[in-house]
Amino acid sequence: MRSLYVKFVVMTIAIMIVSGILSFLLSNAYYQEKLKPYNDEKITKIALEAAEFAEEHPNLGLEDYLENLSAIGYQLYMVNDTGEEAYYGAPFRNKELSSNIKNDVLNGKIYHGILHFPQQSFVTGFFANELVNTVGVPLQISGNDYALFIRPDINLLFNEMHILFGWLLALTILLSIVLVLVSTKYLVKPISKLSAATKSLSKGNFNVELDTRRKDELGELSSSFLHMSGKLEQVDEMRKEFISNISHDIQSPLSNIKGYTNLLQNASLGSEEKAQYISVINGEITRLSTLTKQLLLLASLDRDEDIVKRKTFNISHQMKELVQNYQWMINEKNIMLSYSLPDLEISGDPSLLNTVWDNLLSNAIKYNKPFGSIDISIVKDKEAVNVTFEDTGIGIKSDESDRIFERFYRADVARSRTVEGTGLGLSIAAKIVKLHGGQIQVNSNENEGAVFTVRLPSH
Repeated sequence: MRSLYVKFVVMTIAIMIVSGILSFLLSNAYYQEKLKPYNDEKITKIALEAAEFAEEHPNLGLEDYLENLSAIGYQLYMVNDTGEEAYYGAPFRNKELSSNIKNDVLNGKIYHGILHFPQQSFVTGFFANELVNTVGVPLQISGNDYALFIRPDINLLFNEMHILFGWLLALTILLSIVLVLVSTKYLVKPISKLSAATKSLSKGNFNVELDTRRKDELGELSSSFLHMSGKLEQVDEMRKEFISNISHDIQSPLSNIKGYTNLLQNASLGSEEKAQYISVINGEITRLSTLTKQLLLLASLDRDEDIVKRKTFNISHQMKELVQNYQWMINEKNIMLSYSLPDLEISGDPSLLNTVWDNLLSNAIKYNKPFGSIDISIVKDKEAVNVTFEDTGIGIKSDESDRIFERFYRADVARSRTVEGTGLGLSIAAKIVKLHGGQIQVNSNENEGAVFTVRLPSH
């Protein structure tokens, strides 16, 4: 995966290279089409004027005149009809020049070497210090024919080319800015989408679309954002379901209490019926009390993870005391209870963990079948302590096992109809186990019982 930092560095270097190449190509096109013909015309004019001046003033001395001309920044080459040659000014790097060109100039033609210098040459060809890259004009003094070839030397060329280099620099900067704007849009576009998705999410719209195909930090961020959006949508649905369930679970017993209270006002009601109605009212009050306590406990667990007061205690003694408290209920349903509880100490909050064991054992009893069985075992390995509750009850559908730890979730209609419950017990148990750094799992099939396993760190 290429990181955003690497992409930015590579893109910056690429922009510098591409803008430089494009600027150079544009400058070369300008040089070939405009500047080279202009320079050839200008130098041809200078050469013709120099030749005319030399022809009009033969007494000045041709060599002295050409020496002065070279001193102001020109390279010169002169040849006569007998083949005698002379150079003035800075030396040429390449002195090759065909005899045909020399003869043509001696015969009165003008040689445009700068104009016809190879087209494939870049703008740097203007600086080519070669004899063929000159302008040649005929010169006649005292009846003698000469061919005079002239070109500006390097120093003069640099002075004349500063405009071209200025355009080259300006083009490079302009192209760099354009390419930076385009590339920045490529980098910023996913961030803008993330910003828009955040605003959409803040309005409660969880259906956002982001590009997760990028193999960089922005791709990872988009994937994480979509994952977060899914989780928030799930939490929002759970919140709505929570409010609906809590409203129902509070309203239902209140309606029953109000109804049976109205019935108790009937003066003709018998003592047996009164006792029955009072028993129902007490049951509903107990149900509301249990729901309130569980909600308070769940709120405390959600709000403050420091609620766990750890200390070392004997889990086997705690489990045996719990079994004794439920012995009457076990006997009432004719359930056979077996357990394997080795003498073992663990570190944790005994009060909160007792809530976990109490919930799992009470569920194993409530959802068990008459003459069923319950087996409780504690096993310690190198890393953890495993506490298992296995029953032969009505079980849970395999596709619902993952949801039973959600708040107010009841596994199915048959299970919820068997006994009354708040749907908070397993949620509280899972939260307590999580605060202890452990895990709680269930393995169950419908009508085949259930196995709940709590795994707690042993240190």
